[in-house]
Amino acid sequence: MGDAIQHIGRFLIITGIIIVAVGGLLLLSGRVPWLGRLPGDIMIQRKSFTFYFPLATSILLSLVITFILWLLGRK
Repeated sequence: MGDAIQHIGRFLIITGIIIVAVGGLLLLSGRVPWLGRLPGDIMIQRKSFTFYFPLATSILLSLVITFILWLLGRK
């Protein structure tokens, strides 16, 4: 029973760290002028409609987060 609680505690701490890191990235994203405007981000504007899909930005953030999690998971 004690071992399971330690695993849950470790999971919650790691999840909290990830949430804080994502929050920090969101706070800093407005200060990075190229974030969200990379080549490959899709933006379609019509008279009364705008569609924006940050494809390249999503891929870049996914790679960065994957690398960070890989570093944290190494033993």
